[in-house]
Amino acid sequence: MNLPNYFLADLPPEASLTGPLITEACLTMKRNRVQFLAQRSTSDIIRVLCEVAERWQKKTNPFRLYALEEGPQQTGFSRATLERGIDDFFRQITEENLELLVAQELGHAKRLDTFSAGKEERIGDRTSMVTGPDLLVHIAAGNLPNPAWMSLILGLLTRSAQFMKCARGSSFLPRLFAHSLYEEDAKLGACIELAEWAGGESELENALFAEADCVTATGSDETLAAIRSRLPVRVRFLGYGHRVSFGYVSREMMSERSLPKLVKAATEDIIAWNQLGCLSPHVIYVEHGGQLEPALFAAKLAEELAAREAAEPRGPLDTHSAAAIQTRRAFYEIRAAHLPDTQLWCSENSTAWTVIFENETGFQHSCLNRFIYVKQLMDQEELLRHLEPLRHQISTVGLAATDETAPKLATRFAQWGITRICPLGRMQKPPLTWRHDGRPALNDLVTWTDWEKDSV
Repeated sequence: MNLPNYFLADLPPEASLTGPLITEACLTMKRNRVQFLAQRSTSDIIRVLCEVAERWQKKTNPFRLYALEEGPQQTGFSRATLERGIDDFFRQITEENLELLVAQELGHAKRLDTFSAGKEERIGDRTSMVTGPDLLVHIAAGNLPNPAWMSLILGLLTRSAQFMKCARGSSFLPRLFAHSLYEEDAKLGACIELAEWAGGESELENALFAEADCVTATGSDETLAAIRSRLPVRVRFLGYGHRVSFGYVSREMMSERSLPKLVKAATEDIIAWNQLGCLSPHVIYVEHGGQLEPALFAAKLAEELAAREAAEPRGPLDTHSAAAIQTRRAFYEIRAAHLPDTQLWCSENSTAWTVIFENETGFQHSCLNRFIYVKQLMDQEELLRHLEPLRHQISTVGLAATDETAPKLATRFAQWGITRICPLGRMQKPPLTWRHDGRPALNDLVTWTDWEKDSV
């Protein structure tokens, strides 16, 4: 597939980007926004997005085929992992889901199109409208495509021109999505720009930030602080920092009947995008005191990961990542040989998957790439005491509990500061209406205008 040079990211690697070139690209998009995007209706934008998403789900779609053929080399994900990730994401882009998102975030489906009023506003004889930024800049993380795809969708809903800056070598999947939008509606595509360069290119980034009205960024806390310090005061900044997640299985779920389903659910969360997202579990905590011992959960999880590796392989790793897994395995092999409450299961002759079981409750960062800890504990309060150093750094808990115990567990997690609780097995599949890090998706981007009417 030969992609036309619609975006700066389409230029050959030897092409040189300059500050004036970035400035001109931003100004061009702003002009295109006024001409092609600003007056489009929400329903029209949603229609285009749904048509693009529907095409991505078709087996014969050229963009999908290209992503699956070239993606393993470009991204490091196996074809099976890419196919699953593409389907999971694009099947959520429906008219119903996008309308629900707008209504949830803005209180009225037409709020982006015209002045609208909900019940409370009508009582006060007041109405409101929201507008998106003229130029929305995204500093995208390089590991997963979903956040980048979703950022572009949100920007189109707010009628914003968008410039997405990708890390060096990570624009492949965002660029394919942008090209599919361009093919579906060239006028919308003309309001999007993508480029990639290594972070810290001051000339390029200063030119970009000077034209921006709002900047979103995903990265380490240090990266976010550096970006924030360089933005003009007038620019709105939305930063999404490093987060970790874990699974939690209550003792009532540890039965012969529930165990197979639990293990399959946990495996889904571990293999999705090779465990590389902030929503992926590093640890699965299992309460002690059920019908079955937590160690059995770990053993069955190892069996399931081995079976899934045959059907949906992880794919090759770079030398550094593979060495990290080998080193960690070696440590636990020695530990398991001397401590009866530590056990290790792993793939033979590869680093494809690893399961570590231990009786130590403290949170442990995984090597990722299908490397998972299973830890037993007495109860939720024990866990929260150990998690205290990570307060406000936890993104998601994948919860497996009965209808009787789940509300109490979820309430305590929420009060402690965790912003997303979902069933185990759906950690890497947040709904379209998910509030990322507990913040609204659309509402953080827009500016509200209130119209107080004359009631005389």
